[in-house]
Amino acid sequence: MYEQDLLERVYSGKRALLKRQILAQALDCFLEQGIETTTIEQICERSGASVGAVYHHFKNKEGIVRALYLAALQDQSQQRIHALHDAQGIQQGIAVLIHSYIAWTVQHPQFARFLYTARSSFNTVTQADIEQQNQQRNQYLLLWIDQQLDRVVLEHIPYELLFSLVIGATESYCRAWLSGRVQSSPLQYQEQLARSAWDSIRQSDLG
Repeated sequence: MYEQDLLERVYSGKRALLKRQILAQALDCFLEQGIETTTIEQICERSGASVGAVYHHFKNKEGIVRALYLAALQDQSQQRIHALHDAQGIQQGIAVLIHSYIAWTVQHPQFARFLYTARSSFNTVTQADIEQQNQQRNQYLLLWIDQQLDRVVLEHIPYELLFSLVIGATESYCRAWLSGRVQSSPLQYQEQLARSAWDSIRQSDLG
């Protein structure tokens, strides 16, 4: 249900109904059978779409994977932007980022699993395109940081390291939860994970 809601936010309107149906069924196929072994024909059978319709909307299977991946990233980014809007100060912002990441993962576990597994299936051109779009999405976060009076606490941290320090432990626990290696929801530990992220920032000194 929540996965369908995500697709409706990204691909809204009646004209996008078939596209949403194809993507929803493709997501199920990819998670059940793996991206490599899933065929266009299987996606068509599940979604009720013709092969021609699938190729018209997505060109090929990688186009479907790319569309799902970018839809998930876009929705995750929008939730993060909304959460950051009223945050004041770096520590509160980090806590908000952790809470937002966990909330999105719990709300959309299928898409979260897909994000963790799909990246390796892309060719070099698609990976470069996704990386560029990721950088564009992160511009809001960098702008928000620049507006904070206490931004000096981040000045010694290289940009490429910042996200790992902030989200690393949370991402690790979420992956363990999604894979079934741990049973407790990450929501149960979001305060501890937020404190851990803040401690990582305070304790890192690369100067």
